[in-house]
Amino acid sequence: MAEKKIPFTKEQLTEIIKKYPTPFHIYDEQAIRQNVRSLIKAFAWAPEFKEYFAVKATPNPYILKILHEEGLGADCSSLPELILAEKAGMRGEEIILTSNDTPAIEFKKAMELGAIINLDDISHIDYLDKHAGIPEMISFRYNPGPLREGGNAIIGNPEESKYGLTRKQLLDAYRIMKARGVKRFGLHTMVISNELDPNYFIETANMMFDLIIEIHRTLDIRVEFVNFGGGIGIPYRPEQEPVDLNVVSKGIKEAYETKIVANGLAPLKIAMECGRMITGPYGYLVSTVLHKKEIYKNYVGLDACMANLMRPALYGAYHHITVIGKEDWPLGYIYDVTGSLCENNDKFAVNRKLPMIDIGDVLVIHDTGAHGHAMGFNYNGKLRSAELLLKSDGSVELIRRAETIDDYFATLDFSGLEK
Repeated sequence: MAEKKIPFTKEQLTEIIKKYPTPFHIYDEQAIRQNVRSLIKAFAWAPEFKEYFAVKATPNPYILKILHEEGLGADCSSLPELILAEKAGMRGEEIILTSNDTPAIEFKKAMELGAIINLDDISHIDYLDKHAGIPEMISFRYNPGPLREGGNAIIGNPEESKYGLTRKQLLDAYRIMKARGVKRFGLHTMVISNELDPNYFIETANMMFDLIIEIHRTLDIRVEFVNFGGGIGIPYRPEQEPVDLNVVSKGIKEAYETKIVANGLAPLKIAMECGRMITGPYGYLVSTVLHKKEIYKNYVGLDACMANLMRPALYGAYHHITVIGKEDWPLGYIYDVTGSLCENNDKFAVNRKLPMIDIGDVLVIHDTGAHGHAMGFNYNGKLRSAELLLKSDGSVELIRRAETIDDYFATLDFSGLEK
């Protein structure tokens, strides 16, 4: 079982709250660094292994800077994400743009940075050429469609997913780019999200290695790097186990040797673009109980809402909850833990067994380090919360202030109402 721990004591958290009122997200720097090192160590055998952190998971330049210091690059899918990677000190092929339905300005910025461009559709070749030019290196995103079972609600089954090129389109796209003078090629796929079965990632590697062999034999193109995407899940529930990275690495290495090395296609660079498994378990949403309501069910109302963490409402996702100071109390009560939005699905937990909760209690919602603050919004006029960094020396740094009313109204011009 994955034991759900928090990296601070009740006393430490009380002092943090005195300076930074709840709700806020707080990230554990030391744990994030250790986790990254474990991933890199697991793939130490791979030629020039590169993890491109999925910026969408935690789009904060302070987090990106930490990850860059540990040797990671950035997987970007928008102009702001490209700029965040740039602000964090990343340049050139440390950045990969994997977007879809892509506007010209994103291709132009990627070219300016010297980033790897990973095209999502064969029709994007002419669009890219027209608006930004053809780069030295190009990559394409493969969608295996009915050849690959699986998928989930986050990405969808491959055959019904909007992402990527078919196998025939992929071969045609490489042929076109070769004719246009491209000398360096990459290959990418992303067919699953939040998956805990290590065999799934090994199967994906085998699929991609077979495709690389076919590309070489059919087109005489040697693929320089393969990006298996992300999708490695985390144990949101205490009874779940984390993915064993060493098992994944061992399986991919065996496939690499029997397919890539045996066919004279080594060295092939191995890349991944994990987001959730890098930062997810090491972020926490801290919130205070404002109200208790007893009608047909027992409700606990927080000062946070789904604007701070929308995964439970969007996916029915489970996030573990710790009631600070009551960790050892019996789980003798059943609550729905809610926010204040005018939406009945604004709930962090439904029918959750918890200790007796009182107004003023502080709740820590676990595993919000990815797709937590990043998915925030302003519906109902709710303001996005602050982000804090629990640094390796135990100090706390504000890495994004909370929004203010002035921020909310900044895009409105009230003067026009006075005419």
